[in-house]
Amino acid sequence: MNLLLQRISIDPNVCFGKPCIRGTRIWVSLLLDFLANGMSIEEILAEYPQLMEEDVRAAIAYGAEMSRERYVEVLAGATG
Repeated sequence: MNLLLQRISIDPNVCFGKPCIRGTRIWVSLLLDFLANGMSIEEILAEYPQLMEEDVRAAIAYGAEMSRERYVEVLAGATG
């Protein structure tokens, strides 16, 4: 198991069971959205000083792991 994933917590009593960075209420999906929209890790850390770089990398690792298990519908043959 990827050691970074130990930084992720899923608790039905915290944030409706959404995956969060352990010890926070910061959703993994929020961090992934920030990265997808062009924020750098440094910018995220400046906005959320309670996070460490490893937390952001853990969110990326979690997203990668989920992509192995689930499928997201995308438009076939779509071009920019």
